Parts: sequence; C-alpha cells; structure tokens
Amino acid sequence: MICKIDYQPPADLLKERVILVTGAGDGIGRAAARTFAQHGATVVLLGRTISKLEAVYDEIEAAGGPQPAIFPLNLEGAVLKDYHDMAETLDKEFGRLDGLLHNAGLLGRLTPFEQYNPELWDQVMQVNINGPIWMTQALLPLLKASADASVVFTSSSVGRKGRAYWGAYAVSKFATEGFVQVLADEVEHLGTLRINSLNPGATRTAMRKSAYPGEDPMSLRPPEAILPTYLWLMGPDSRAHNGEMFDAQPPKA
Repeated sequence: MICKIDYQPPADLLKERVILVTGAGDGIGRAAARTFAQHGATVVLLGRTISKLEAVYDEIEAAGGPQPAIFPLNLEGAVLKDYHDMAETLDKEFGRLDGLLHNAGLLGRLTPFEQYNPELWDQVMQVNINGPIWMTQALLPLLKASADASVVFTSSSVGRKGRAYWGAYAVSKFATEGFVQVLADEVEHLGTLRINSLNPGATRTAMRKSAYPGEDPMSLRPPEAILPTYLWLMGPDSRAHNGEMFDAQPPKA
C-alpha cells in the first residue's frame, strides 16, 4: 500500500477543480472539504445534516476559499432518482466533476454475525456500498467530462483482511475494494479518469470512538493530519494511478 503522508502539495494544487465530498459535515469529510477548498477547489458538500453542512460552508468562505455548494442527501433513504437529480443539478451548475470523495459511512454494530440484525445490515450496505455505487454511475458522465478526474472510495483495514465481529462494515469495505478494481479496469482506456481506494487508518473521529469506546482519542491522529494522501489522490500528481489501494497513514511499526 502506498502512503503519501509526507506529500507537500502546492497551494494551488486543486485550483479550478470541482470536487464532491460525501459525509462533508463532520470528521474526515469536513476536514477534507476544508482542505480541498484551501488548495483552490470548489467543493460540493454532501451530507444529511444541513446545519453541519452550513457550518462547513461558512468555514470555507471565512477562510477565503472558493464559494462551495451544499447538497443535502441522506444516503440511507436515497434512491436512483436522487442521484440522477443531483447529477443534473451539478451538470447545470458546473458542467463537469473533477473529483469525488466517497467518505460517508455507517459503522453498524460490532457483534457476532449470529446475532447481527438484518435491517441494520441492509442499512450499512446501503450507505457504505450501494449508495456510492449508484451515485458514481449517475456522476460518470460528469467525471468523463473532466480532463483529469479522480474518484476515491473510503476503505478500511477490515475490508482488506476480515476480522471477527465487524460484520456488515467489513463486508461493505471488501465490496468497495472489489468495485474499485472493476470500475478502474473499465475506465482504464480513457486515460482521464482514475478510481482508487483509500484506508484512512485509526483517526480521531466519532465513528472510531463508537468502535473503540475505551481508546484514548488523543493517541490518534486528527483528521487534518491524514490529508496529504487525500490531496495527492485528488491532484494531478496521482494521474498515473488507477485501481490501486492506498493508506492515509503509514503502517504501525
């Protein structure tokens, strides 16, 4: 796995790029959206909680970044029409999409599979893999309209090597890795669109706290500290990489 934690991006790395970030209201998504904007991107903020999206919007504007856009959407209840309506709106507003960060995710419950709730399983799969798949399909024409587009799917260590009790979350991340490989192979001939997966690693987020309630959060990197790899993947320096697995943090010694 490649990690670009030491990547030093130029200030204008993402200038004039349009990048959609899901789960942009909190955690890694919020940090990524703010950082993309700091490097010149026009960021489309997608999430389910409007007040959180508005707060990120205000933070980006206050920092002098390009005016972002807000697109409220709850992935748990989203259907195909929602994704195509979104694509139509973005087409009218921007005419293309240069980046797509699938960051939104649902942990579900850490429990033996024998006790896993089927409804919760379906919710996790909807948010973590089904929604991102159909959103990507709807947005493909806009991504193809870009001269240099990057799609990043959020993976996990438990989506690369399964672990007991991680249930739907782990399975959804294994599916994510497989889908990345399939779609990357399909778009390889274009030369202008790349699809990769990125494992954030242990990061100081609400989801991590839910998974590891006894862990000291201050022992973990904050979201802002893992963003160099995100920037590298969204910028032109990663143009030659397609269908690969990346890590946002170096492996533990």
